[in-house]
Amino acid sequence: MAIDMDAVTKVLREAAETAVLPRFRSLSDSEVTEKSPGEIVTVADREAEELIAPRLRAIADAPVVGEEAASADPSLVEALRTEPLVWLVDPLDGTRNFVRGSTDFAVMAALVREGRTVASWIVRPTEGRAYVAELGSGAWCDGVRLRRAPAPAEPARMRGAVLSRFLGPAASARVAAAEPRFAELGSGAHCAGVDYPCLVEGGLDFVLFHRTLPWDHAPGTLLLTEAGGVARRPDGTDYRPDDDRVGLLDAADPEAWESARSLLT
Repeated sequence: MAIDMDAVTKVLREAAETAVLPRFRSLSDSEVTEKSPGEIVTVADREAEELIAPRLRAIADAPVVGEEAASADPSLVEALRTEPLVWLVDPLDGTRNFVRGSTDFAVMAALVREGRTVASWIVRPTEGRAYVAELGSGAWCDGVRLRRAPAPAEPARMRGAVLSRFLGPAASARVAAAEPRFAELGSGAHCAGVDYPCLVEGGLDFVLFHRTLPWDHAPGTLLLTEAGGVARRPDGTDYRPDDDRVGLLDAADPEAWESARSLLT
């Protein structure tokens, strides 16, 4: 079935304008709560998801697995393995950044068919930018085709990021040992909706994640692969949102992926 890509972009933009941007840098303490240890949620997250979900169902009649709904009922994620078509929604990716007043946040969605991401959207509300990708049709930002250039061949010229928050001691030690081998190894933006466009547009050459929640990674991995990049598990298998294993290495090209994997995992 054909999806109206612009219609979904419009849904995300309007949710951002209605529920997210009015609360940016103006949240009260009562509008920020902890939904699980170390994980915060705001009224903007919840209201944006409530706005987005029914409108996506009207575009394509499929279950909607939103981050906040799945936080309340984790069994909803099973739809990725049992339903032929599923919407994924991250109504406010980078919530902690949002609460701190950083512009590093995004509103994201993806459409998954039989466990494979077939369309994705990343809207950066404060930047006024929208990134979209459709399987087999390329990656785009506001109508401009995105094509990821190859990364430098030598690790010493490569710039990368590792989201180390969830790494165990052994993995953290490997990352620390590898850091001097790269031109730059940071921690990223702590927002997949920022890190993936940065990787696609050349600001980074690779990004290593440990936790791989589907609403975080389905949108960006399709954007990356449709732009010519690589999104694979450390064992070399391609990323799929219906796979709940940990570990994901994204890179500009296969050679950069191999170089980063050899040093980091």
